[in-house]
Amino acid sequence: MKTRENRGVEMTLLGTGAPAGLPRPDCPCAVCATALGAAARGATALLVDGTLLLDLTPGAALAAARAGRSLTGVRQVLLSHPHDGPAVEVPAGLPQPGRVPDGRELALLTGHRVRALALDAPGTGYAVTGPDGQRVLYLPPGGGPAGVEEQSVEPYDMVLGDVLGRPDALARLRAAGAVGPTTDVVAVHIGHEVPPGGELLRRLAAAGARAVPDGTTLTVGVYEDVPDVPRRTLVLGGARSGKSVEAERRLEAFPDVLYVATGGLRNGDGEWAARVALHRERRPGSWRTVETCDLVPLLKDDEGAPLLVDCLSLWLTDAMDSVGAWDDAEWAGGGERALRARVTELTDAVRHTRRTVVAVSNEVGSGIVPATASGRRYRDELGRLNAAFAAECEHVLLVVAGQSLPLRT
Repeated sequence: MKTRENRGVEMTLLGTGAPAGLPRPDCPCAVCATALGAAARGATALLVDGTLLLDLTPGAALAAARAGRSLTGVRQVLLSHPHDGPAVEVPAGLPQPGRVPDGRELALLTGHRVRALALDAPGTGYAVTGPDGQRVLYLPPGGGPAGVEEQSVEPYDMVLGDVLGRPDALARLRAAGAVGPTTDVVAVHIGHEVPPGGELLRRLAAAGARAVPDGTTLTVGVYEDVPDVPRRTLVLGGARSGKSVEAERRLEAFPDVLYVATGGLRNGDGEWAARVALHRERRPGSWRTVETCDLVPLLKDDEGAPLLVDCLSLWLTDAMDSVGAWDDAEWAGGGERALRARVTELTDAVRHTRRTVVAVSNEVGSGIVPATASGRRYRDELGRLNAAFAAECEHVLLVVAGQSLPLRT
């Protein structure tokens, strides 16, 4: 866990939900049906040091009272995202909401400075600097900074944004240096696209982010609850279980991921080509792809970008081909020993790697017993490989019917 002590800006999250809140009115989905109590979230609004309100939402005064705060000291109200619904009533005593033009900076009498950032989607982002120099970035739902890749940006102390809806924006901020190892990334604008509770927290932890309940006050620069990003993860699942999507989701908030495809090319196989094309289309554009089964050198490159290996079952097929595992005589005559050595070399590399690694593998041991000796041999060896690989990973997930079940966290 990361820790750092410093006196900073007080940030009260009056709401942390999507613009329509959570649960959404009249929505019959399972997530909204279970978003009760602490899992319910009002539309995101932030109270900065009791003097600056970022986004005015219905019931803001009541939300502040529930959080033990008051809006009487607010001297500036700024809007971040377009408002296309009915006008929100401004509580008595609050100034009229406004918006800072992109690129302009607003200086408050309290010593806070607010700079408006241009976005790649409708709305305005705000970089807030406190009187003592703490820096906070707030992004509206669906928004990411425009042109951040071309900028030289110092890391913010805290970033609040649509982590789940725009993981690519977080990846770009990381690539530009705006999000560093000590940046507290807090998810807001949380809607019903992700199940609440443990699954929400796991997805955010994989992105190096966290969520807090409505009404929470955070002190910028003082935090102890930011989870470290899991360094080695194995994602298991059956056919079409969603395991590859889950693996990709765990790295989509990071730039320059190296996608390692172990399946290679199959000339003349149209169905396989369609599968490969589908995988490529859904990957972020900043990711690179390499087609290889030579995983050990990649794992030993400690300075390399995060690795996504898809998948170990195809790596095993290649390894078994190379040692003649399908022939009983070759298997008994040294093929089995050679395969064990290959697996040990791979798992040793996983144990010692400094790279972030997410690997995918098939779980095939719970189905019908294969009719052939070679099929049973493959099933057995894949089970052994999965167990050995999982033993070297901090996180192991089993994906069933699109649901991610943690086996080790």
